[in-house]
Amino acid sequence: MSGKSNMCQVLGLERRGVMHSDQGTRFSINGKPVYHYCAVSSFSEYTVVHTGCAVKVSSAAPLEKICLLSCGLAAGLGAAWNVADISKGSTVVIFGLGTVGLSVAQGARIRGASQIIGVDTNPEKCDKAKDFGITEFINPNDCNEPIQQVIKRITDGGADYSFECIGDTGMITTALQSCCDGWGLTVTLGVPKVKPEVSAHYGLFLSGRTLKGSLFGGWKPKSDLPSLVDMYMNKEIQIDEFITHNLPFEEINKAFELMREGKCLRCVIHMPK
Repeated sequence: MSGKSNMCQVLGLERRGVMHSDQGTRFSINGKPVYHYCAVSSFSEYTVVHTGCAVKVSSAAPLEKICLLSCGLAAGLGAAWNVADISKGSTVVIFGLGTVGLSVAQGARIRGASQIIGVDTNPEKCDKAKDFGITEFINPNDCNEPIQQVIKRITDGGADYSFECIGDTGMITTALQSCCDGWGLTVTLGVPKVKPEVSAHYGLFLSGRTLKGSLFGGWKPKSDLPSLVDMYMNKEIQIDEFITHNLPFEEINKAFELMREGKCLRCVIHMPK
């Protein structure tokens, strides 16, 4: 209600897999409860969700495409537009060029950023990244000096905006060191699997840098998702290009393998008819 955040005191961030009304589940197998993953339960053909989690969108929009707006793609665009509010002619560096990072790149390109640097250890990401707006690709494994030094040199002092899209808290420090003094802004989008604590020298903040977190890119799903769908339908944002594989539900483990091997951006899982 404040207009300052998309966080909701009523719904919060559901981690227990139960309904808010009675703290129970709506699914069961042989009498045992089956929990609602992230309050969405998207691995089922039919689901029960809180009204706050149900969004009405254009009936003309293809669900097998706009499903990407449910997480990574929307999170990246929102981080660029809502959280960082990237300005025209600015310099941007993105750590991690998966769907989230490339969505940040797309958002930066649409906003008119003059330099969009992508950082990833997977050399196969280079060509694909340029399709989404990356102007320069850096593989840290090919560098003879710390990546933050490389970025400071090619941006003449550091980027205006840096985005951590890996889920590595160590890289948050690197991202902070890669943005400029005075107004450099670092946005973290990744979810760390280990070591959730962030450590950084206080001098980075004393010199004017800012570190911001981002949840779903600051979008309010109920009111903002329909407009993102409309932007896709009007060909203002790319979605199709992020879908590298379409697989049937029985091959879901193959999709996870492709993800682990870095051979896909998004695999769309199709339920049996």
